[in-house]
Amino acid sequence: MSTDLERRQIARESKAIVALAFRNGPIEQIHAGPSCPTCTGQAGFSRITDDEMKSIMRNAVNRLYEFLLLKEEDPVEYESEIQFGERYTARWDEPQMPRKRPAKPADRQSTL
Repeated sequence: MSTDLERRQIARESKAIVALAFRNGPIEQIHAGPSCPTCTGQAGFSRITDDEMKSIMRNAVNRLYEFLLLKEEDPVEYESEIQFGERYTARWDEPQMPRKRPAKPADRQSTL
């Protein structure tokens, strides 16, 4: 089990990485754009196209890959990036563990 200090560090890194890898990527341009006049406030309507979603997820994966490599290869620069990312996350909620992790299907375990 992780110590409280280790958990706080992981929470700190998680929030900063999400800010840098996800929030400050393609989704910000979508968020900054005007509201859809026909679907505003109507749950169930997609406001992001498939191409936009693909771009958002590609950016997040690439940035996360970059941060994980940086953590391994240049810890000082990684810490600098985390500190920069924290500028965006000062008022964010702390992360929480999911109530229950989903079980892996038996057939999937053998292929991992």
